[in-house]
Amino acid sequence: MRWSQTFIPTLKEVPQDAEIPSHQLLLRAGLMRKLHSGLFTFLPLGLRALRKVSQIIREEMDRAGAIEILMPALHPQELWERTGRLTTMKDVMFTFKDRADRPLLLGPTHEEVVTDLAAREISSYRQLPVNFYQIQTKFRDEIRPRFGLMRAKEFVMKDAYSFDTDWDGASRSYQAMYDAYVRIFKRCGLVTKPVEADTGAMGGNQSHEFMVITDAGEDGLVECDSCSYAANLERAEGVSTHVYAAPAALLPVEKIATPTQRTIQEVADFLKADPKNLLKTLVYEADGVLVAVVLPGDREVNEIKLRKALGANAVALAADHQVRALTGATPGFVGPVGLTGAKIVCDRTAKGLQDGVTGANEDGHHIIHVSLERDVKVDLFADIAMAKEGDRCPSCGGTLRVKRGVEVGHVFKLGTKYSEALGATFLDEAGQTQTAIMGCYGIGVSRTLQAVVEQSHDKDGIRWPVSIAPFQVHAVLLTPQDAASREAGDRAVAALEALGVEVLYDDRDERPGFKFKDADLLGMPIRLTIGGKSLARGVAEIKIRGVDGIQEVPVAEAPARVAELVREQLAALNA
Repeated sequence: MRWSQTFIPTLKEVPQDAEIPSHQLLLRAGLMRKLHSGLFTFLPLGLRALRKVSQIIREEMDRAGAIEILMPALHPQELWERTGRLTTMKDVMFTFKDRADRPLLLGPTHEEVVTDLAAREISSYRQLPVNFYQIQTKFRDEIRPRFGLMRAKEFVMKDAYSFDTDWDGASRSYQAMYDAYVRIFKRCGLVTKPVEADTGAMGGNQSHEFMVITDAGEDGLVECDSCSYAANLERAEGVSTHVYAAPAALLPVEKIATPTQRTIQEVADFLKADPKNLLKTLVYEADGVLVAVVLPGDREVNEIKLRKALGANAVALAADHQVRALTGATPGFVGPVGLTGAKIVCDRTAKGLQDGVTGANEDGHHIIHVSLERDVKVDLFADIAMAKEGDRCPSCGGTLRVKRGVEVGHVFKLGTKYSEALGATFLDEAGQTQTAIMGCYGIGVSRTLQAVVEQSHDKDGIRWPVSIAPFQVHAVLLTPQDAASREAGDRAVAALEALGVEVLYDDRDERPGFKFKDADLLGMPIRLTIGGKSLARGVAEIKIRGVDGIQEVPVAEAPARVAELVREQLAALNA
């Protein structure tokens, strides 16, 4: 493809609204353009790379036995009402009515639609197992679209859905997809970390996220420095290393004035106490019922864990007026000692506290010398706190490290949540009606594309893996106005294309330095330079992106050498 015959609008300056390197580079390298908040147009180079990611996904999904279909992006709301997700996911949905006043929505995901398909078409165990997948545009009304394709309102996603006769079969389907994801991301040149994850609004009892570790990530995760344990912060378990010291004697509780000290750190500084020995008490509303949540002062509530511990559908911090009505105090002075009218749930890491500090349920006051066992009637001890840096690993006792990441893939073992709601049943060998066991498996196709750029770039531009680069080779013609140079360049590019190599041919009449800067910005894996002084010596220059040094080879041998390098790079990714 000649540069002069395609559309590559590169930018020299960093766009002001592009916050992270990958977003900046996708715009600067002319791969995409913003239409509106969370909406992007893929330009020729971006579309080529996106299609390559999609093709790798298709090949590995087919290899794993999945069957490609294409489902509508428009869904009847009635399906989502039957599963309850019209309510639980309403904040991210685009909903509307058609001209016949029928309620519809733009699909943020397709569990309901594919389960309805299975309910209509699958009736016998002989038709199972089956795994349907698609690559489709999805729509989510993000409150704050940001980071380009990382959090967009419209995006491309691969989603797959397995249906099995029993849990053993569902486990095999789950593992097949997990293994396929490992191969997909490796072939895309992306280093990912599979981590245990919460199932969230999807439901189910097991899931893993495939995370790209990056400081630009919006998701927190922990990983052990000694074993393979890794988990999203929403799911992670951390074992506290803190041991509460036993006082020489249990002193009676004492109320003291803390008139301007409201936060944990302010109270700790005022009392010269360790924040770990302070008890933080927060009032939550769980399915309409108030709950007092107690945890050490250096910990934060994990609302997902809290919801699960309570068996609630939803939890949220109570309003200030609710807190005052329950406790008589404003937030910051609430404590569990003597508190009535609400269930008290305490994080398990606080067990053993014998000389602590809590709010006094009176503004401007705290209580000291609190013994949790003696002074507080705890209704439930549970793991309700966020794991943190330095906690012990629950698997091996090693040390947990907190990192940031971007989720590019997610696999769920769903169970029967959707098949029960939508009637996806089958007759078993005995003629008895059974409910299909489901799994679902998503990959953010457009997000994966950007994640590759986020993980693989330098100060000069993108460093594409050869498998998904828009072109495998960037041929730079230095002196297009010279007939001999132009003839040599044309001949080399034709030879490369005859060998099956994808070439972007920069035939523009621009300065060499200008072309080289664009080549580095675009980041194709191999650059072939023809013309100038090297051509006068009968050689062409080969430069591997990100590797120091230039190889000089005879012009006639250059295409074969470049094709060999492309094959080597592809083989390394496919190994």
